[in-house]
Amino acid sequence: MPWFNRLSFETYGTLNAAGDNCVLVPTYYAGTDKSYLPIIGPGRALDPARWFIVIPNMLGNGVSTSPSNGSFYAQASIEDNVRLQHALLSALGVKGIALAYGWSMGAMQSFGWAALHPDMVAALLPVCGTANCWPLNYVFLEGVKATMPAGKRAFGRAYAGWAYSAQFYREELYRNIGYNTLEDFLTYWEDDHVAYDERDLLAMLHTWQHAKLTDAQLGGIKARTIIMPCAQDMYFTLEEARLEAALIPGAELRIIDSPYGHCAGAPGLVPAQSAQIEAAMAELLAG
Repeated sequence: MPWFNRLSFETYGTLNAAGDNCVLVPTYYAGTDKSYLPIIGPGRALDPARWFIVIPNMLGNGVSTSPSNGSFYAQASIEDNVRLQHALLSALGVKGIALAYGWSMGAMQSFGWAALHPDMVAALLPVCGTANCWPLNYVFLEGVKATMPAGKRAFGRAYAGWAYSAQFYREELYRNIGYNTLEDFLTYWEDDHVAYDERDLLAMLHTWQHAKLTDAQLGGIKARTIIMPCAQDMYFTLEEARLEAALIPGAELRIIDSPYGHCAGAPGLVPAQSAQIEAAMAELLAG
């Protein structure tokens, strides 16, 4: 990976003298460090008064080095992201990670951390994400990628069908998050993706599609682990989360049951599911 790739990041709180109160929160597809703000604050599991919270922006997300803002190695992997993040944490003086947590592609990076640096990560909480891009997930991404020649609005509209469950659409639950009609909701998904550079979206998809950890690497994870898939997630599936959890010593599979599907894990989006996730954070951080 070329030397000119750079990470943009944000921190909250203060690193302790031992350098081991770090909570690492990698970003997700089309997310930035600001995307996790709804779950950080006084009295929360991620309280900056106690924890040194580091949120590195993933390569290709338009904030860290990306096709849209400078020279970028388009074949960046999860491992490349972890390698740069490790250099960042070393520069910040971090000696140990109390918790590696992330949603979606953030979960993929968290798995990568626990597998590639098993002695550094004390606890692991991947939410609605697997360590590997399994075949169905890969095919889903091929489908949305194929819409890109029609434009980013088509890309966003196609993506929306996978992010939630059949029940979500059948019961018009998009009304609960501020959209009066299905068309309003689909237009939001279009607008959200139009805001991104096409090259960045494709670069992040490449990273996602090529996520791969071996069984041996998963078996070498030493962190206390709670894996939280959503039973209704249509691309990071429960079945595949269960297969990976069985490889990690002592891992607990704590299933989210929610019609919000993959987006049940989105930071702060669904109060009930956000409370479940925050409870798991607090449990793992309590040691």
